[in-house]
Amino acid sequence: MSSLGKHYEDGEVIVRQGENGNCMYVIQEGTVDVIASADGRELHLRSLGTNDFFGEMALFEGETRTATIRSNGPSQILTIDKKSLLGGIHEDPSLVFRILQTMSYRIRDLTERLARCEEET
Repeated sequence: MSSLGKHYEDGEVIVRQGENGNCMYVIQEGTVDVIASADGRELHLRSLGTNDFFGEMALFEGETRTATIRSNGPSQILTIDKKSLLGGIHEDPSLVFRILQTMSYRIRDLTERLARCEEET
């Protein structure tokens, strides 16, 4: 695996729901599971793989983490703080569009999944 970033083993928690966050992450290698806890249950929201990112909401909102991210097999994860992200955006303004595009897709996906759950009840 790459020497950049941090190595995580299978099942290792990278971020935990409810924690304060001041950075986002990019998956250099491997996959992670995005899990939200509600009413004592764990809900698997999605899996993310190489070149996907997570934790960006903490940079934009300054709120606590909305989900737990757990490594699914060995993974290599790069941490990006706000200053580094802003520098990257300055170098490549299209980065903002790609982040917003991904966030929009995730919101649409969760909205559609919630609507299906409502229909089933």
